This record gives sequence, structure tokens and C-alpha cells, in this order.
Amino acid sequence: MQLKPINQQVVAVVGASSGIGRKAALEFAQRGGKVVVSARGELKLKSLVEEIRGFGGEANYIVADVQEFDQVKAIADKTVELYGRLDTWVHAAAIGMFATFDKTTPEEFKHVIDVSLMGQVYGAMAALPHLKNEGRGALIHVSSMEGRRSLPYQSAYSCAKHGIEGFLEAMRIELIHEKWPINVTSIKPAVINTPFWSNGLTKLGVKPSGIPPYYDPKIVADAIVYAAEHPIRDLLVGDIAKLLDLAQKISPSLVDSLLLLLGFNLQRSSGELKSEDATNNFYQPVPDDRVDGDYQNLVIPSITDALGKLPLFQLGTGALLALLAAQAFKQIE
Repeated sequence: MQLKPINQQVVAVVGASSGIGRKAALEFAQRGGKVVVSARGELKLKSLVEEIRGFGGEANYIVADVQEFDQVKAIADKTVELYGRLDTWVHAAAIGMFATFDKTTPEEFKHVIDVSLMGQVYGAMAALPHLKNEGRGALIHVSSMEGRRSLPYQSAYSCAKHGIEGFLEAMRIELIHEKWPINVTSIKPAVINTPFWSNGLTKLGVKPSGIPPYYDPKIVADAIVYAAEHPIRDLLVGDIAKLLDLAQKISPSLVDSLLLLLGFNLQRSSGELKSEDATNNFYQPVPDDRVDGDYQNLVIPSITDALGKLPLFQLGTGALLALLAAQAFKQIE
């Protein structure tokens, strides 16, 4: 499957007002792609388009709430209206809620699913007809390492990310069966230093934090841009995402033990008091248009991400996993 170079692409980025989505939009534009960005917050989108145009890039925006299919469809339709086609669809929109399951209301759980899962479903439904019309393209969905392993305090978010993995697998194999040259990629980041942690709804009594270490949003944006040019199924971003995925494959009970030891206290480790009523983006956008979050002091480099895009490294990782799986089966026998 051959995908176009970025400088020949029209790219829609959903959830682009801050964090990973914003950084990805900037990266696409810096490499010559024509970009249409979308989110709920118009002022943040305006500032992003101005930033892109300021360095000579080409960008437009459309305000949309991903809970509404008609609004998501309008993103895809507007992109084609402006530029004549759609080559890559990037879906990064999500909201966070931090609470134990028994402190989560049915309405709150459903809202996370509506935004973080159904929004992604609607994105694929809206983009796919245009990609088929173009005859090739890329669907890039920002999932999470929580699509492979759920974390405490994030039952709804983990549920949404597991759901993304499920529908992408089904859709991907259908497209392959029908011989459509449309690549479907799931991007699964580890803990990334974005405003996600500051802007989520919390019932923990403190501002939530991810389980360290954190990684820079740029490595996720780089993975997204890479997937737009290179057909790839999955990209786990950040060393810890790969280690957690491997540990989950080998022994879920071991990961249970690690999360019991670390997963609760470390998600409360900011120490900054924050009430449930404090400003958050759960139902409405907030003014925060930053790419980076509040935990820069905990950001470390990821050694495996540059290597992970090399075919030989991918083959080596597969062989290692196969060897470990064989050893595990021998122990069971």
C-alpha cells in the first residue's frame, strides 16, 4: 500500500485544540500538508490556525462536538469542500475522568463513552467514504496503552480505549477483505505530558497525575505523522507502553500486583487539592490551548520510539514476544 508524502496530503485532525492533536496538526503543516483542524473550542482553533499560517502553512478550522455524528461528518465534508479531497484522518479527541467505578454515575460513564469511543466511531464513519472516493488514504486513531491494559480510577476511559481497539480490528479486516488501500492505525501512547491531567474531571480530591514517567507530546505527533506516510497497524508510543504491553501479555496478574503497589498513589501524587467542581473540560471546553502539560519535570526520552519504526526492530520484537509466549505455554503445561 502506497500512501502520499505529507506535502501532497490533505489532513483532518480532530481534537486539535491542545495536547497531542495540536502538536500533530503543527507537524503536518510544517511538513507541507494542508490541514483542517477541529475541536469544541473556537478560540483555541483560531490560535492554532493563526500559528500555522504564521509560518507559511495552510490551515482551516471547523468547530465540532464529536458526540454528534452530523458535526463530525461536517468536518470531513468541509475538508473535501475546501481542498477537493481527504487523504488522512487523525482522531485524537477524548475526555478524562478520574474516580473509582462506584463513584462514577451512569451519565458520566456514558459521556466518556460518547466522546472518547463513539466520537472515534463517528470519525471513521465520516472519513471512510471520502478516503474510498480518493482511492487510498489513512485512518489514524489515537487510542492509548489503556486499550491494552486498564488502570484504576479510569474505568470509563479504559473502556472507551478498549472499544476503539475492537472496532478498528473489525473495520481493518473488512477493508483488507474488500481490497481497499486504506490503512488503519491505532496509536497507543504511554503517559504523555499534555493538559489532559489538569483538565479532566476528578473525584480524587486532588489534581490527578499519570503514573510516571511522562513522555513529550512530540513523540506521539511524530508517530502520527509517520503513520500517515507508512502503512502500519499499531504504534505503541513510549518505552513504558511497550513494557506494559509485554507484561500484560506474559502475566496480567503481575500487572495487577504492580498497579496495586503503584497505580493508586501515583495518580494522586500531584498533591494539589482539586474539587469535583473545579474547572474542567468534561462538558465544556476550557481556554487551555497548550501542547505541554504541568509535569515537564517528569518527562523522559523514549529510547525505543525511533527504533520502533524500523522493520528489523519490529521483526525482532515479534520474535521476542513469540519466544516469551512459548516459554509461558511450557510453564503452563
